[in-house]
Amino acid sequence: MYLYNLTLQQATGIVSAINGNFSGGKIQEIVVARGKILSLLRPDDLGKLQTLHSVEIFGSIRSLAQFRLTGAQKDYIVVGSDSGRIVILEYNKEKNVFDKIHQETFGKSGCRRIVPGQYLAVDPKGRAVMIGACEKQKLVYVLNRDTAARLTISSPLEAHKSHTIVYSICGVDCGFDNPIFAAIELDYLEADQDSTGLAAGEAQKHLTFYELDLGLNHVSRKWSEQVDNGANMLVTVPGGGDGPSGVLVCAENFVIYKNQGHPDVRAVIPRRADLPAERGVLIVSAATHKQKSMFFFLLQTEYGDIFKVTLDYGNDGVTELKIKYFDSIPVTSSMCVLKTGFLFAASEFGNHGLYQFQAIGDEPDVESSSSTLMETEEGFQPVFFQPRGLKNLVRIDQAESLMPIMDMKIANLFEEETPQIFSLCGRGPRSSLRILRPGLAISEMAVSQLPGVPSAVWTVKKNVNDAFDAYIVVSFANATLVLSIGETVEEVSDSGFLDTTPSLAVSLIGDDSLMQVHPNGIRHIREDGRINEWRTPGKRTIVKVGSNGLQVVIALSGGELIYFEVDMTGQLMEVEKHEMSGDVACLDIAPVPEGRQRSRFLAVGSYDNTIRILSLDPDDCMQILSVQSVSSPPESLLFLEVKASVGGEDGADHPASLFLNAGLQNGVLFRTVVDMVTGQLSDSRSRFLGLRAPKLFSIKVRGRPAMLCLSSRPWLGYIHQGHFLLTPLSYETLEFAASFSSDQCAEGVVAVAGDALRVFTIERLGETFNETAIPLRYTPRKFVLQPKRKLLVIIESDQGSYTAEEREVARKECFEAAGMGENGNGNVDQMENGGDDEDKEDPLSDEQYGYPKAESDKWVSCIRVLDPRTATTTCLLELQDNEAAFSVSGRWQIA
Repeated sequence: MYLYNLTLQQATGIVSAINGNFSGGKIQEIVVARGKILSLLRPDDLGKLQTLHSVEIFGSIRSLAQFRLTGAQKDYIVVGSDSGRIVILEYNKEKNVFDKIHQETFGKSGCRRIVPGQYLAVDPKGRAVMIGACEKQKLVYVLNRDTAARLTISSPLEAHKSHTIVYSICGVDCGFDNPIFAAIELDYLEADQDSTGLAAGEAQKHLTFYELDLGLNHVSRKWSEQVDNGANMLVTVPGGGDGPSGVLVCAENFVIYKNQGHPDVRAVIPRRADLPAERGVLIVSAATHKQKSMFFFLLQTEYGDIFKVTLDYGNDGVTELKIKYFDSIPVTSSMCVLKTGFLFAASEFGNHGLYQFQAIGDEPDVESSSSTLMETEEGFQPVFFQPRGLKNLVRIDQAESLMPIMDMKIANLFEEETPQIFSLCGRGPRSSLRILRPGLAISEMAVSQLPGVPSAVWTVKKNVNDAFDAYIVVSFANATLVLSIGETVEEVSDSGFLDTTPSLAVSLIGDDSLMQVHPNGIRHIREDGRINEWRTPGKRTIVKVGSNGLQVVIALSGGELIYFEVDMTGQLMEVEKHEMSGDVACLDIAPVPEGRQRSRFLAVGSYDNTIRILSLDPDDCMQILSVQSVSSPPESLLFLEVKASVGGEDGADHPASLFLNAGLQNGVLFRTVVDMVTGQLSDSRSRFLGLRAPKLFSIKVRGRPAMLCLSSRPWLGYIHQGHFLLTPLSYETLEFAASFSSDQCAEGVVAVAGDALRVFTIERLGETFNETAIPLRYTPRKFVLQPKRKLLVIIESDQGSYTAEEREVARKECFEAAGMGENGNGNVDQMENGGDDEDKEDPLSDEQYGYPKAESDKWVSCIRVLDPRTATTTCLLELQDNEAAFSVSGRWQIA
């Protein structure tokens, strides 16, 4: 038996994130590691995060680093994983892939404590990389170029030290001197041999510098000095001509500047005013922003507060270290400062954020700490601050994250076609119940009731060069309604369309004319207002229409096809007639290829379960090129010309491929490739979409042709990262649709369902599930389903936190104290007036800043009964007396 694992959705929690110029040039991108997924992200012009490429690797990514060879224009990616290998990748934007430049094996696979992969450090000049294990082993690889300017990597040089635990490593910026790497280490040899435990209590961490001698090709321990035992992270300080070199050692309650031969410069980390004295403050994430004339560091604490750290230095070295409160955002696993003015925050728990810098924290009245503060007998004097609304950052986009999932169940509580996934996610104030439905999320822009039940809807421009649509045309059983698109959508009667008959098709014909096809003829409306009318012969009526802007084919009752073309003067001229063997079920004409005046291919679906490709070339007009049998009569046909871009915005396109899509009456979507020269059909595929025959419509997604399939539920077929995806939409059943473009909605869809006209946009392309998030109070632990009333019973509990009532009282006291100036910071105006609108209403939202911290032995917990259909809590029981709920089960008696 063979088992194969397929995930429904890629992991959303981010382990590590780096930024750089991975595609070359000045474009800033972000590479994120989500377990076994490596993704390349880029903020677009609107500040929305776009995924350019995502690849699943065979292994678990533990660390990432980027480096650039001297004089190069792009960054390489170094990956540390559980594979026992060091891998160097280069992003190839032409192929939209990560090319493997080097893959060197150094140890066993698996997350082992003595096999490197947990830590990565790169020489700031891109000359060497160190990969380290949690214990003992550290390897250094020299990076260079060969004669063809290709990246080369040396054999590994050992920097091992047995009985040593490593907490952090980084590269030291020492210009073009020999590369140096710094590490926080703890030697446990004596503690391991001392059974009394005294040696363990006296064990001391050290900051050690390792020097790579490029001449001797050897790594040696250059310098080692005791460091604060609370040290947990190192940050590289710019050196050479850009700064004083050395490292920042982030320790509990302190940030220390250290360098060989330089006295320590220490500053206390400011702490929240309501933080219990027993709790220390640790730095968990760091980012460096460097420009030609200045640099600064952003350090984030375990409570989410970001501090801006700057150094005053001269020829004598660093004279002062300043720590200033910057902003507070949810705790991150990685922060990336982009040169384009963005901050990407990969959150530990909950959604990831993309922020834009509004300022860089230069205000003089913000609480700050400095190394020049006087040290008292008890130690450094603590500096207190009060969190406030965002002042230097503004969030402009976020990426959904389910991290961590605490519990999950699948049930069809909403009685939909597909069951829903209910999952408990997050921690503390960022906790939520996520309801996942398969499909893309929809953002509804407008819903309008119509005077009757419409049968079809189209949008049309007045000129081929117009950016936006001019009219929405709605067809009813015995009339046509024309709506003009402007600042508002209003009914018009002077458009030239015939409104006393139903319409079969409405489109732009030629460059500047409009065409309306109704059962008794074709109405051609010229730009100057002239109207040409073509009438059907005898008592025959038009039943089906296919057009592409320059060519029109109509099918009359009985099976006769009549072919029209737009001539050089813009007139619609009859070209050819053809008699089919029976009634026509559906028609479509392929798009006109670029640089051509007509398309060659016409697809005709018949009730005898066949699809025929006919030629529209003058030489063999209406000749059958190929025939395809299908399993059921076709209901709808659509040609889709696909150019699969492989390099994002800047990549080249593949040669276009022409696909013929057919919606069959048995609910199957049939898709086949059309040879661009001969018209032969090949590589046929089919997929069941629903209980209704799919109706196919051409729309635009990201400026490219896409296909909307309306069955018992809507589906979207589109190109994403070079692949064609067919994904359901999380929306109700629709009858007819058309693309919609206006000043307020550049790329939307207008559709009819029942007696309503709906305008919506499709969001978060490439995702598998549409999420609905219901916020919770504490960290959720478990939940059970109550099947009869379809309710969820959820237990939530947190350690070291206050109850909701205690938090509310503390917050009021805090505001009152700040208003009277008792806490000495005087920034209540900033708290109540700073930030954006949502911050003005709630300047200290729990989701943004976290809950106030209590003593570690204090527990809070609640039991919640929730109705997921209305997203309301029907009952909430807060547990008292330090109680906490961790497990729940249900036994329901059905009366």
